Amino acid sequence: MKKYNRIKLWEGLHSSYWFVPLLITGAAIALAFFMLTLDSTGKSGLMEKSGLKIYTGGADSALTLLSTIASSMITVAGTVFSVTLVALTLASQQFGPRVLRNFMQDIRFKFVLGTFIATFIYCLLVLRSVHTDAEQPFVPKISITVAILLAIASILVLIYFIHHASTSIHAWHIIREISDELESNIDYVFSENPGNSHPEHKRQLVEEITTGFEQQAYPILATGSGYIRAIDYDRLMNIAKSKDLLLHLKHRPGKFIVRGSKLVRVFPFERGNGKLTKEINYAFILGRERTAFQDVEFSIKQLVEIAIRAISPAVNDPFTAIRCIDQLSVALCHLTQREFPSPYWYDDNDQLRLIADQVTFAALVDDAFHQIRQYGRQEVAVTIRLLETIATIAEYTRNKNNYVALLRHANMIRRGSENLFEKLDREDVEAQYQVVLQRLAKI
Repeated sequence: MKKYNRIKLWEGLHSSYWFVPLLITGAAIALAFFMLTLDSTGKSGLMEKSGLKIYTGGADSALTLLSTIASSMITVAGTVFSVTLVALTLASQQFGPRVLRNFMQDIRFKFVLGTFIATFIYCLLVLRSVHTDAEQPFVPKISITVAILLAIASILVLIYFIHHASTSIHAWHIIREISDELESNIDYVFSENPGNSHPEHKRQLVEEITTGFEQQAYPILATGSGYIRAIDYDRLMNIAKSKDLLLHLKHRPGKFIVRGSKLVRVFPFERGNGKLTKEINYAFILGRERTAFQDVEFSIKQLVEIAIRAISPAVNDPFTAIRCIDQLSVALCHLTQREFPSPYWYDDNDQLRLIADQVTFAALVDDAFHQIRQYGRQEVAVTIRLLETIATIAEYTRNKNNYVALLRHANMIRRGSENLFEKLDREDVEAQYQVVLQRLAKI
């Protein structure tokens, strides 16, 4: 469970806009004190004798130099923050508010902002150590040299920031970022492969145990509200084995639950109690927002949201929708080659312990295609690309259940195209539909 709490903590820090700049600023403070210590011990003289180029000006010029760098850095930091807010606003309006999560997790924006703030803080700390007394002047030459180097580095970072800010709001960039997250999430979720595939002789056992289960099981109610970010299946398995229970999970990661709703059912009924309710609830990590961790549907729906916004009358950008469909096809092709986890978990003695609500390929296809098909019914290019995507996925699948899901969507897309005004458009859709049937016939 500690693993999932650490992941939740890291998710919160990673999505915050203060954590990375704070770390960089802390490093700048440590660097300032370290450099001032070197200056106070007379290391600058040794460096000059060794031929290293360091600052050689007086106290007054040092004050002017540090003040100029500090004031310019804080000004640029404000500009960077303003540009970031503009990028967030544009992305939210064009691609949806859920895309802001990807921007908030973009460490490059935070690194740029932290660099300028860190340079500003460093110059302030060095500035306070400069003494202009005629009797005992003190000019931290090494520290000032480092300040100049930080200023040069900040200029390079500014150039990079301008490039990154201009490309980060492009549709192709945002779609690609979400697609990469979806691919990595598929690899993570299905590599864990929760659940144990039960052999044929266990199916009858499953049917016998689950008969009348809903009426005879003890309901475990949720003690909080929010989105399920993660479920500690191992912890639930240990609880079930130690107390000789059968647990039926009513929800999977990504679902929203309300406090007091049924979270898990426990069999037999007489073993349920308040302590068990607390232990089981502890295995569910809740949050205010939905995240991609253990939730493949989340990233798919992000791509779908961008697509349906693109084909809305206000935007009318089918090319962006087609790009989203292309990325969805990549993910679904990979999913057809994955072994989806069984909902049934057995212990080492072949005793059924958990019945989990697992995602299915058909459900993911529904998430990917339903809304795009509904909103893009009059967009011929989008309709044809959906059929082309189904034909592509059909080349990768060898599962009959996947065949049923793909054929179902192909039929719905074809029926939706019957209302197209232009006869040639209907014929183009029909031609692509026949291609889909040919591909599916080979399964």
